Amino acid sequence: MSATQGLLWLMALIAFGFCLRRGGGMAIRAAKDGGHSLLRVLPLFAAALPMSAFLAELVPADIAEGWLGHESGLTGILIASLAGGFIPGGPFVSFPLVLTFTKAGAGVPQMAALVTGWAIYGFHRVIAWELPVLGPRFVLLRMLAGLALPVLTGLGVELLLPFFPNALLHR
Repeated sequence: MSATQGLLWLMALIAFGFCLRRGGGMAIRAAKDGGHSLLRVLPLFAAALPMSAFLAELVPADIAEGWLGHESGLTGILIASLAGGFIPGGPFVSFPLVLTFTKAGAGVPQMAALVTGWAIYGFHRVIAWELPVLGPRFVLLRMLAGLALPVLTGLGVELLLPFFPNALLHR
């Protein structure tokens, strides 16, 4: 078990203890809710993680390294920033894709830009939710304000990477 996993278990146990102090019914409801969430998430992980392993074998290393590799520099960060916005779905799709690209030779700054692009732009969410619910002026304002964030993230990771040489364990 990693330190992060241990910390999460500790926090879960502490939260469970607080629920118990407020009453057994609350603790039971919380445990049931957590169990139901776990049952919903496990099948997604069971499909997404092998998918990333299979995709990693299918993505040609020269393409991943050439377009998104460490040597691609700012151009790769720009490509990854934009590409991240086009990744549909939630983390069960995006993070296995990041693992796939990483295993195929993508650079850490480029993957940081890709994840940030996915989080900031999310064009599928903009089309399905933001435009109809919040309107085009809000979407334009938010997109303009966040336009540089994925690129800045990639460049920031590039600067910090010497201090975190094993940032992605799968490299």
